Amino acid sequence: MARYSLGIDIGGTFTDLVLLDPETGRTAIWKESTTPDDPSRGAMGGLARLLDASGIAAAEIGRVVHATTLFTNALIERKGAATGLITTAGFRDILEIGRERKYELYDLFLEMPKPLVPRPWRREVPERLNADGSVEIPLDIEAVLAEAAALVEAGVTSLAICFLHAYANPAHERAAAAAIAARFPALSLSLSCDVAPEIREYPRMATTVANAYVRPIAEVYLDRLEAALKASGVPGALFLMLSNGGLTHGAEAKRAPVQLLESGPAAGALAGAWFGRKAGLDRVLAFDMGGTTAKLALVDDGEPLVAWGFEAARTKRFLRGSGLPVQIATVELIEIGAGGGSIARASGLGTLQVGPDSAGAEPGPVCYVRGGTAPTVTDSDLALGYLNADFFLGGAMRIAMAPAQAALGALAAGLGIEASRSAFGIHDVVNETMAGAARVAIAERGRVPRDYALLATGGAAPVHAWNVAEKLGIDRVLCPPGAGVGSTIGMLMAAARVDRVASYTTVLAAADWTRIAAIFETLEADARAVVRDTGADLARQSVRRLADMRYVGQGSEITFAVPEAMDAACVLAAFEAAYRQLFGRTPPGAQAQFVALRLALTAPMPGAGGSLIITGAAGTAPLKGHRPVHFEAAGGAVETPVYDRYALPIGSVLHGPAIFEENESTFVVGPNAQITVLPDGAMLAERLL
Repeated sequence: MARYSLGIDIGGTFTDLVLLDPETGRTAIWKESTTPDDPSRGAMGGLARLLDASGIAAAEIGRVVHATTLFTNALIERKGAATGLITTAGFRDILEIGRERKYELYDLFLEMPKPLVPRPWRREVPERLNADGSVEIPLDIEAVLAEAAALVEAGVTSLAICFLHAYANPAHERAAAAAIAARFPALSLSLSCDVAPEIREYPRMATTVANAYVRPIAEVYLDRLEAALKASGVPGALFLMLSNGGLTHGAEAKRAPVQLLESGPAAGALAGAWFGRKAGLDRVLAFDMGGTTAKLALVDDGEPLVAWGFEAARTKRFLRGSGLPVQIATVELIEIGAGGGSIARASGLGTLQVGPDSAGAEPGPVCYVRGGTAPTVTDSDLALGYLNADFFLGGAMRIAMAPAQAALGALAAGLGIEASRSAFGIHDVVNETMAGAARVAIAERGRVPRDYALLATGGAAPVHAWNVAEKLGIDRVLCPPGAGVGSTIGMLMAAARVDRVASYTTVLAAADWTRIAAIFETLEADARAVVRDTGADLARQSVRRLADMRYVGQGSEITFAVPEAMDAACVLAAFEAAYRQLFGRTPPGAQAQFVALRLALTAPMPGAGGSLIITGAAGTAPLKGHRPVHFEAAGGAVETPVYDRYALPIGSVLHGPAIFEENESTFVVGPNAQITVLPDGAMLAERLL
């Protein structure tokens, strides 16, 4: 019987694979080095080794859930399809003009993100809609076909169609697409009315173009992956992780692959929410740190916060405003260039700098002995005693202490400090980088860090979580079982989800409530049709109706849940409550205005949820031994007990300092701490006062 669920998460350094039997909780885990030239090669190689090691047959896999950074990388590296754009006459340079806001105000040589479509491939046609959707200039179909023919002749294989105000009336875009599809059936088409039917021409056009840019790649990649899974004997269907923290089927992913740009990081936030709920924690700061980046997400009331837009392919990777705006639903994430592979060096000022560039999978940290020469965070963690060279990835991968120490010594000499200080310097700098980003993100949302527990997933997060939490003033750190593959576990627990949006711009006092109800019904019917094809349990669906509103004259809006009683008084009260939560007060006498209506539909997937059981070798003693580990609060190296976390009985209570090793990660807890093994196998470390 095909009862197992398989999760595959392809990261920058490692590809994580998890097999889960949802009925028994039996779990098998494998980490494979990512193959950047062809990510699916590493995934399929890892699957073969996972099946061999676990004794599970491919025929027993009933479904496959996948997240990948492939499409994001295509945007960043500008390796997408040859993409063209057809737009309203006079508007082809919107992609070039962008926004007037500068992300670095005083930089005279500011580098803005380059458009995905070069100017010769941006074509204009006569047509014009008004903001209310009425036709001012009819669409010239012959001009559309002539421009499409010229683009095809120039080598364009994917085409974005984005007409002015198409969010209010999609007729012109649909007519143009129908004519082009009939004449050029091999041309991939992306319409703004399907991809991002919202106001603001630049973000709408940028999102549609981004979808067109990656769509042919997504179709080829997903077709190949499905074929490879079938060839390996896996009968289960393939599902894709979306940026909104939900799952969808292959056809929807191929239609709008722009929805997958943040799929991997979103899975880490989902894992934080799922493990947090099981531990009885309502407020969690989900901290996912891998080999290349660290991601942080706020989880309130057991659910990660969701935003309706983010930036991709930033010119300055971690600087807001330097990327391409993408209007999709996405888990709110703080991304920092801090991972196990982050490279340490002397800055131009002679200070220690860590990241944001990473050694990645190839050549990797110096201790991997694959040709890396610059010391990294992993090298420092090894030198500090946090990692065990003989038990990296459970002993499946050998790493070496001597080359790491030599590289750290060379860095120390260049900085003019003692060799013994460089390792902790790297560790501390990267921790402060992550803590600083978290402080800002939490403050921007009107929260305080001490109200949260820090939940660590990813190969590197459990090593750093205790010290990051200390910097934030957080007293509780949760390390779930299988933390090193937490994102992949989060994918397996995810529900199917669809987010839909419709433009509706009118002042609240003039709202047509019958029309609003009809719009929500249309959005829900569309969402249900997509979710139905995933096989999710629609009998247990959850539907959230939301609205984007602002005060008349404002340039931006906020999103809030619409109350069941849809009338002006109730909606205004809900909007004002959400506004006050963000800004403290509402402007007196201002008039509220609708901008858009949104709907989010979720439904549980078969084989998701349940329990999670990760066990080690039978009869293994919990205490593996002792080794010197550096704890700054204790003044240096401390002889520290090292535990096999698989062998710790439920309910065990231990005290720090302590090291807990499992195959995919290592949980480091400092002095003055109490560690409790919870009923689900998670470890809760609490700072003692």
